[in-house]
Amino acid sequence: MQSVSEIKSLRSQIKAWRSQGLSIAFVPTMGNLHHGHFSLVEKAKTLADKVVVSIFVNPMQFGASEDLDSYPRTLMEDKQGLAELETDLVFTPSVETIYPNGLAAQSYVDVPEVSLGYCGGSRPGHFKGVATVVTKLFNMVQPDIACFGEKDYQQLQVIKTMVRDLSMPIEIVGVPTKREASGLAMSSRNGYLSAQEKDTAKVLFQTLSDTVSSLQAGNTGFQQLEEHAKATLLEHGLKPDYFKVANAETLKPASPSDKHMVILAAAFLGKVRLIDNMQVSL
Repeated sequence: MQSVSEIKSLRSQIKAWRSQGLSIAFVPTMGNLHHGHFSLVEKAKTLADKVVVSIFVNPMQFGASEDLDSYPRTLMEDKQGLAELETDLVFTPSVETIYPNGLAAQSYVDVPEVSLGYCGGSRPGHFKGVATVVTKLFNMVQPDIACFGEKDYQQLQVIKTMVRDLSMPIEIVGVPTKREASGLAMSSRNGYLSAQEKDTAKVLFQTLSDTVSSLQAGNTGFQQLEEHAKATLLEHGLKPDYFKVANAETLKPASPSDKHMVILAAAFLGKVRLIDNMQVSL
């Protein structure tokens, strides 16, 4: 596995692969990798000749009160895991490499509509930071395919919309959420949870599952389902941020005529903000 931190070195290798007619899949990450990330790499390996993984903790997507400084950085372990998967190249740029003129002077990408509400509402500016850094990384790597986890469902829709709107020649592939045995969606932030909190956290998965069952049984009282779900979370010690049944493509509130929906959920457990979702096809 090659490891590079400079754009020039990255582009040199990409150019060499392109000259051989090889296809490239890309997995952008913020590091602190777990089995969910590795499942993206495994999927990418089935889709292209070469796989590039980036590790970059992006300051533009963190709010003033969020955990940028304390975000776990485990570069040695991450590289070891990627090497075991026979990743072709890992790109580990510095903040200065990505934002040479600083954040204040950086041009940015803003994706309207689909970035509103949910995590976009709770974390103002978050998706501007995501869209901007992903655009920059896409321009550096120039992949044929890029893989993103379905756990961050709104982020996935933001990226798909951005790629379509800006005519980027990249196929975006969503990879199903990897879960712990309890059903809890794997996340870098799960490391902040105590054993007792992890046991409590599984209620989010169970509540989503129960709501899916209700929808599949023909219940179209979406608001009632949402309020019941939030009450259940509160009862078990989670503080709901949002719990919404939405159209799976537009993320607008679901209507009874929708056949493909997604239930989007976020809740606080102590200081940890958990997010999850489940798709429903009727």
